[in-house]
Amino acid sequence: MIRWHCHDTYQQMPPGAAAGGIAVVIDVLRASTTMITALAHGAAGVLPVADVAAARGRAAALGPNALLGGERGGLRLPGFDLGNSPREYTADRVAGRAVVITTTNGTAALHAARDAATIVVGAIVNRSATAATLRRIAGAAADVHLVCAGTDGAVSAEDILAAGAILAAAADRGDRLDAVATAALTRFRRVATAADLPTALVAEFRRAPGGANLVALGMEADLPAAAAIDTATVVPRFDRASGCLI
Repeated sequence: MIRWHCHDTYQQMPPGAAAGGIAVVIDVLRASTTMITALAHGAAGVLPVADVAAARGRAAALGPNALLGGERGGLRLPGFDLGNSPREYTADRVAGRAVVITTTNGTAALHAARDAATIVVGAIVNRSATAATLRRIAGAAADVHLVCAGTDGAVSAEDILAAGAILAAAADRGDRLDAVATAALTRFRRVATAADLPTALVAEFRRAPGGANLVALGMEADLPAAAAIDTATVVPRFDRASGCLI
């Protein structure tokens, strides 16, 4: 039996809540989608860093083959090679290169989950692959924490929907879901009745704080990229020895 816990935002997760368990960090718009895309397109690794200055330092230490990516307020940071749009992380840009990335919410959520025994990154684009990975590594019994990044401390619908999507693919009848996980699963199942699920997801994203921010910034094209359900098979996993997602 897997015990599923869903945290509305990483900022509401009690300190040490994920200790010893499995954490799935979810920031659909856009950090987790971007990290998955980078690795799917052949990046040698993704190094998440919470602080901007530290990210610059890590990239410099890795040498000229490293790329520096990230944002604050949704916008690419000055002097960075890439922002936080998954559309920027193409194979011709990232293949064979290490990516150092820092974002407003996603890298902070990864840091908040650091006490977990295993940390992976999930989103809409890799939800089935994430579900299969979780069932495999959880075994007969484990605590799995779906850590939603949210937007500036507020709950954001896209992360809750991704948590529900992963649960829809992963949870068995004998598993135990907490109240937030149950609500996330119910919400996804409601949206999943749509004939065109990606279009329905984009509509949900637009109404969420994260999606509204991107529309206001002229980055609406990132919404369908993040709603492309089950188009990626990569499930980034945090390697403590290197500090990278691989």
